[in-house]
Amino acid sequence: MNLKKSFCLLILVLTISTCAIAQDDLFPFVTKTDKVSILYDKQAPKLDSIIANLLAEDIERVTSCKPQVFTELSQVSGNVIAIGSIQSAMIRTVLHKDNDFTEKLKGKWESFGLNIINKPTKNISKALVIAGSDPRGTAFGVFTISEKIGVSPWYWWADAPVKKSKELILKQESYISKSPAVKYRGIFINDEDWGLQPWAAKTFEPETGDIGPKTYAKVFELLLRLKANLIWPAMHPSTKAFFHYPGNRKTAEDYQIVIGSSHAEPMLRNNVDEWDTKAMGHFNYLTNKKRILQYWEGRIQESKGIDAIYTLGMRGIHDGQMEGVNDLKEAVPLVQSIIHEERTLLSKYINKDVTAVPQVLTPYKEVLEIYDHGLKVPNDVTLVWPDDNYGYIHRLNNEQERNRTGGAGVYYHASYWGRPHDYLWLPSMHPALMAEEMIKAYETGARTLWVLNVGDIKPQEYNIQQFLDMALNPAPFQDGKYTQQHLLHWTQGIFGAEKAPLIQSILWKYYQLAFERRPEFMGWSQTEPNTETTYTDFNHFYYGDEAQKRIDQYQALELAVSDLRKQISPHDADAFFQLVYYPVIGASQINKKFLYRDKSYFYSKQNRISAHEYARLAKKAYERIIAETTNYNTKLAKGKWKHIMSMKPRDLAVYQEPVIAPIHIDSVDVWDIAPEGLVTKDSSLLTNQPRLSLPPFDVFNKQRYFVDVFLKKSQPMQWKASVSHPWIRLSKMNGQLFPDSGKSQVRLWVDIDWKNINKKESVPGSITITGGGKQIVLSLSASNPAILQLANYKGFVENNGFVSIHANHFNRQNSQQAKQWKVIPGLGYTENAIQAFPLTVEGNVTTDLDAMKKNGTFVAYDFYNFTETNPSVTIFALPTHPINNNYQVRYAVSIDDGPLKMVNIRTVGRSEEWKQNVLRNRAERKIEMPFLKTGKHQLKIFCVDPGVIVDEIRIDLGGLKKAYRTLPETYIKKL
Repeated sequence: MNLKKSFCLLILVLTISTCAIAQDDLFPFVTKTDKVSILYDKQAPKLDSIIANLLAEDIERVTSCKPQVFTELSQVSGNVIAIGSIQSAMIRTVLHKDNDFTEKLKGKWESFGLNIINKPTKNISKALVIAGSDPRGTAFGVFTISEKIGVSPWYWWADAPVKKSKELILKQESYISKSPAVKYRGIFINDEDWGLQPWAAKTFEPETGDIGPKTYAKVFELLLRLKANLIWPAMHPSTKAFFHYPGNRKTAEDYQIVIGSSHAEPMLRNNVDEWDTKAMGHFNYLTNKKRILQYWEGRIQESKGIDAIYTLGMRGIHDGQMEGVNDLKEAVPLVQSIIHEERTLLSKYINKDVTAVPQVLTPYKEVLEIYDHGLKVPNDVTLVWPDDNYGYIHRLNNEQERNRTGGAGVYYHASYWGRPHDYLWLPSMHPALMAEEMIKAYETGARTLWVLNVGDIKPQEYNIQQFLDMALNPAPFQDGKYTQQHLLHWTQGIFGAEKAPLIQSILWKYYQLAFERRPEFMGWSQTEPNTETTYTDFNHFYYGDEAQKRIDQYQALELAVSDLRKQISPHDADAFFQLVYYPVIGASQINKKFLYRDKSYFYSKQNRISAHEYARLAKKAYERIIAETTNYNTKLAKGKWKHIMSMKPRDLAVYQEPVIAPIHIDSVDVWDIAPEGLVTKDSSLLTNQPRLSLPPFDVFNKQRYFVDVFLKKSQPMQWKASVSHPWIRLSKMNGQLFPDSGKSQVRLWVDIDWKNINKKESVPGSITITGGGKQIVLSLSASNPAILQLANYKGFVENNGFVSIHANHFNRQNSQQAKQWKVIPGLGYTENAIQAFPLTVEGNVTTDLDAMKKNGTFVAYDFYNFTETNPSVTIFALPTHPINNNYQVRYAVSIDDGPLKMVNIRTVGRSEEWKQNVLRNRAERKIEMPFLKTGKHQLKIFCVDPGVIVDEIRIDLGGLKKAYRTLPETYIKKL
């Protein structure tokens, strides 16, 4: 027996006799003696024909044998796959009238059943029945079989490989699927100007010169394979409106895809393409109502009879604010009137019972303000809650909204154009954040419609898969640990069980690094208005060199994907390039472009000749991005994806060649050193000091610091180091520097051998570095005190003036009235943030600090300080929004049961604070606390509002330096 892939139920056998599985569960597709055929009812919808022929092609992809497709029961014999909905007479005949199989599917939404029937007719030996409760349910059943035999939904869109087998037998027990958890599930093609549109127009569909029916047929096939049903079509100025090409509508009808439109496009209109201001006047309902209603009426008449969801309300052309409105007082009654007129048109042309017509209102941007200021939305209309464009949902249902008959949904972004910065190039929506936000949405009642803004579809393949899998069945994702498992399953399905664990770990780390800072945000520039790039906030001189650590992590990913690429078979190579290699290389190189540029600038201030090398490396990284993007567009899949990938959407500053500051090196001396932390504000060295020193070492934190030895002049130099005591350990004791590329500096790591040092409050020592007739002495001190209070201590401890805590490592938790702080695996910089639960309890938030202090839910952290001071506590949370309009985003903090301080991290609108929060995926608050004496203390963080997510805590006792990344914890289990 040969297992196709570990997570599939597919069984491929060379001969039936070798398989010990019950014969009733086995269905031979292709063997030496059997060749399956496919049957569907000619009276069925066009979709049955489409999926029958696609299934035949899928079987051919696996076996190289393409089944014949028939429409008459009398035409088939042998083993037959019978496809159709339970309304089909043919399906009922094959199943037999007394079979209760169809009864289990009746009345279900998009459900399907799989069943093997022995000898259903005289000529049919075995029938694999794929029956749907409706046509889409049938399609989902067919594509379930396709996946089981090894054809990924991404076989075309990502060239996912299909493993060949001469013989194919499927094990399939009788099965009835559940209906999808979310009724309408789909994608929004958006910002397609640099990818999907030029690719369709120039490569895939030149006969249309646009995104037309041929392209949409491939999109709709993908949606059905992913068990989705909804499209918001492309709508940018580069693309003609969906209804401009009659073939688009016909294709959607054939594939039974529900047509909707974005939050800014009422009544299925594409205002950008279809509203001609010169000919039709301003898109102003106050001054041009008659013309606007005629405009909407025309599309409603045209759309009669199609499966559609109508967007209500009104915004300006191309996602702008509504014209002619001065304030919310004017906006609320106007939008109320507009919705009434839209529904009047729908009742006139679509259904007299307008409540039976699917309708949505998306409270996006200013529309949310209008809604919250009293807009009355009809109860049958679905409220589609948007995120803030960066993955944080603005708000969800309150208790009353959960009871609306129209239900609720979510409009979510995996790609975005706009303030404070676009992210259109590489996939970067962290799977754990998407899981947390969408599960929160589902649990608070958003179950009618989920739509994901996917940009050009490519390269958002995994984000699309996860989002739609969650919409289909969110239950597994309610366990935070499942998110990483889902990514593993996906990689297994494409690349096989052997390589999947490594690929999964690479991709997870890729998303984690992007969560810290998206590749597109590495220039520290902004859009609208556009600004130039500047130096990053990664610290090069403290905490072991944050910038270099990030470079090293990306370099490790690069090496891993480069090694894997050599091992990947030609059969898998195109998929590997698209789904793994290109995103990793692209993200790595844009990080290197900016971090190497930073080093060039900072190191030139320190008179390092390596500044020139880092400038070259920054430009080399830029050139690598160009080369790999060219490969994507020209060589990949024999040119199939030409014009799909742009490395510079909107030509923003972040994508340009790096601008290198002039480098001026003072070469009076041959060499110098740069100990960790010894820099001024302009990054120059304080080498004019009589004695250089490293930050203190202590036995509790067991620090490790670096010392850079570097050339200032282009001439070789031998160096050697010596230590004053044997307990001082150096990673290297001697070497030679050359002006050549990459050899002009060396980093030495210094730590302490604590087993061989006396227990003293502070022991001095030194490192002496000599070379080229010059000697530099670097002093240090190591503290190894015998503190009885810490003998059996388990908690956090001061490290040179600060304490660093990861939120999930609390010493104790006090849960009251079902409230608790719950660890969310994989989430946050620490990958284990804590969230205030439960999410759905109403009316139990207290702001009475005394009552909270007495009975509130908290997590507690023990810490020990050696410095007496007035500390400040900085808490880093995820920049989530209130779960609904009854809440804020609050928590409370105390030390040693002192006074509680309430903190609210809610942001409103597009404030500068919100911009910085979403650019770094962090909301930071600094809280000044009362004076602390030396000794043990306890920090408590109390639950206030549900859904708050805390990631990291830093206590500044006077020594905390600026850091962008998570600091290593200052934690001891036992001395």
